[in-house]
Amino acid sequence: MGSGQVTSSVPSGPSEFQGKHVTVAGLGVSGLPAAKALHARGAIVTAVNDGDDARAREQAAELEALGITVRLGDGATLPEGTELIVTAPGWQPDKPLFLAAEQAGVPVWGDVELAWRLRGPDAAPWLAVTGTNGKTTTVQMLASILKAAGLRTAAVGNIGVSLLDAVLGDEKYDVLAVELSSYQLHWAPSLRAYSGVVLNLAPDHLDWHGSMDAYAADKGRIYEGNKVACVYNVADPRTEDLVREADVEEGCRAVGFTLQAPAVSQLGVVDGILVDRAFVENRQKSAQELAEVSDIDPPAPHNIANALAAAALARSFGVPAQAVRDGLRAFKPDAHRIAHVADVDGVAYVDDSKATNTHAAEASLAAYEPIVWIAGGLAKGAEFDELVANSAKRLRGVVLIGADRALIREALARHAPEVPVVDLDRTDTGAMLQAVTEAKRLARPGDTVLLAPACASMDMFTNYNQRGDAFAAAVRELGA
Repeated sequence: MGSGQVTSSVPSGPSEFQGKHVTVAGLGVSGLPAAKALHARGAIVTAVNDGDDARAREQAAELEALGITVRLGDGATLPEGTELIVTAPGWQPDKPLFLAAEQAGVPVWGDVELAWRLRGPDAAPWLAVTGTNGKTTTVQMLASILKAAGLRTAAVGNIGVSLLDAVLGDEKYDVLAVELSSYQLHWAPSLRAYSGVVLNLAPDHLDWHGSMDAYAADKGRIYEGNKVACVYNVADPRTEDLVREADVEEGCRAVGFTLQAPAVSQLGVVDGILVDRAFVENRQKSAQELAEVSDIDPPAPHNIANALAAAALARSFGVPAQAVRDGLRAFKPDAHRIAHVADVDGVAYVDDSKATNTHAAEASLAAYEPIVWIAGGLAKGAEFDELVANSAKRLRGVVLIGADRALIREALARHAPEVPVVDLDRTDTGAMLQAVTEAKRLARPGDTVLLAPACASMDMFTNYNQRGDAFAAAVRELGA
C-alpha cells in the first residue's frame, strides 16, 4: 500500500490556490499533508491547532521549516484574510472558528473534500463505505477483493492512510476503497463516489452532529452523485431511505444486501452461499454464486453483512465472482474484532474490544450462544435497554467493569433479572484478570466468554486495543 510524498504531484501550471489565504484547522494525520499540499500549490497557509503538546510542536516545526505560519493553542480565532478553511474531520461544526467563518462567508472543507478536488484528470474512482459499525472491516474486505481481481488499489480514508497521500502520491491506482466517517462526509460537499454504501445506522457521535437526523443526513452524503450503485442494508430501512433522498447520476441503481435470500437487485445468502442478483445478465431469473459463508473470517452474521456490502461495491466495478471468493478467503480481520483468543476447559474466549457502542455489541452478541458477557466502560451517553432486551436470552452471566457499568446493571435488572451479574468495582491493572476469572466461574463447557463492552475504553485503558490485549493476556494466564 504505497503513499508518496504529497509534494510529488505539484501541478506545473497555475493553481486555483495560488496566492489564496488558507487556514488549516488541526494538525495530525490530515492537517499536516493538507498544509503541505496547499503550500506546494502556492497558497498562503496558516495552520491553527487547539493543543500545544510535544507532538503538535514537532509538527509545527516541520511546517515552519517550509515557511508555513503555525499558531498553536489557538484554534478559535479566524486568521485575518482567510479565504478558505480546511479542517481536520473531528473539529465540531459549532466551534468559534467555524461560526466566525460563516459570518465572514468563508467556506469550510475537510481533508476529504480537498483530496477530491486535487485529484488529477485520470484519477482512480472511489468506492466509498460509511456506517456506524463495520466500516474498516468492509473497506479491507473490499480492497482484498479488488486486489484478487488484479486491480491496483489501497484501503484509505478514515482507516489511517491519508486520502491526500493516496491521491497526490506517486503510485497510480485503478480504484480506491475509501472509508469515510460522518465527520469527514459533513465537510465534503462536492464528493461524488463511483458507488457507495451506508452499512447501518445507530445513535453515535450525537454530541458532534446535534441529532440523529443530522447524523444520518451526513452519512447519506456518501450517495450524492453516485455513478453506478447506491448499496444499502435491507435490514436497516433507514439506509434505503437515504438512497431515495440522494441525487445520483442517471442510471445509478439501488442495490440491497441481506442475510436472507436476495430479491431482484440484491445480494444475499442461500444455503450458506453468497449470491448476487444485482450485477447479472438476467437478474429476474438467475443469480451468480460468489463465495461460501465459510470463506468469511469469522462467519458471524454482521461480518457476513460486511462481506456482502464489499462484494456489492466490487461487483459494481465489474469485478468477477471468483475474485470476490478469493478476496474474502485472503482477508484476515484486524485485532480485537470478534477475535477467537483461546479455548479453555471447553469454553471459547472471544475478544471484540472494538465493540465500543451498543449497536456493535448487539451484533457481536448475536453471533454466539450461550454467552458470559464482559461489558462496561465509558457509555458516552448510550442507553442499554434495547441491547439487553434483545440479547437477554443468550446470556449465561454478565461481568461488569468500568465507570458506567451501573447503567448496564440497571438495564439487566429490568430486562434480564434472572441472569447472574458480577459487578467489579476496580480499575487497576488486575481488573481484567479478575473479570476473566469471574467469567470462567460462570461459564460452562460449550459457552463463549465474550468481551463486547458496548462502551469506550478510556476510563481504564489507553484505547480499545489495550483493553483487548489485557483480555487476551488474562485468558492466556487462565489457560496456563
